Amino acid sequence: MFDYFSVLISVIFGLALTHLLRGLARLIQLRDEARPYWVHILWTINVVLFVLAIWWGMYWWKGLAVWTAEWFFFIALYSVLIFLWAYLLYPAEFEGHLDFDAYFHGNRRWFFGLQLLVCLADIPETLYKGTLGLRAMPAAYPYVMSGFLLVGVVGFFTSNQRVHALLPLAWCALFTGYLFFSSLERIARHFG
Repeated sequence: MFDYFSVLISVIFGLALTHLLRGLARLIQLRDEARPYWVHILWTINVVLFVLAIWWGMYWWKGLAVWTAEWFFFIALYSVLIFLWAYLLYPAEFEGHLDFDAYFHGNRRWFFGLQLLVCLADIPETLYKGTLGLRAMPAAYPYVMSGFLLVGVVGFFTSNQRVHALLPLAWCALFTGYLFFSSLERIARHFG
C-alpha cells in the first residue's frame, strides 16, 4: 500500500516544489521589472526546505502494515494543505511590475492560516508515527512545533513590517535547530 500511497504524496509535494521553484526562477528572470521582497524570498526558501523535510519524513510510513481509509485521507489532506500553503507564495502566472511586498501582505492571513493548519496536522501525523513505532518523536519536536505555531499566530494577526521581517528568520532558526538536535539525538541513540 505504501508504494501506491507514496506516488500520490510525491506528486502533490512535487507540484508544490515545482510551483515554488518556478516562481522563484521567474522572479529572478523579472528582477528588473518585478519588486522582490526579501521576506517573501526567505519564506520561499523556508517552505521549500519544509516540503523536502516532510517528503523525507513520509518515508517512515513504509513500515505501516495496515492502512485505513481514514488515515490515507488524513495524510492526503495534510499533503494538500502543504501544497496550498506553498502555492500562496506566487501567483500561477505573473509578469513584471508585480510588487511582492504587497502580494505577500495581501495574502498574509491565508498564508499564515494555512501554515497553522499544516502545523496542526503535523502533530497527529508525528505522534501517530511514534505510537506505531515507525519513528520515535524527537525530543525537540514539541518545542519546535510550539515555535512554528507561535510564528503562524503572530504572522496571522499582525501586519507590522518589522515583525514580519523577523518571522521567516525565527522559522529558519527553529527548523535548522530542529534538524541539528534531531541528528544529535539519533547519533546519541546509535552509540548509547
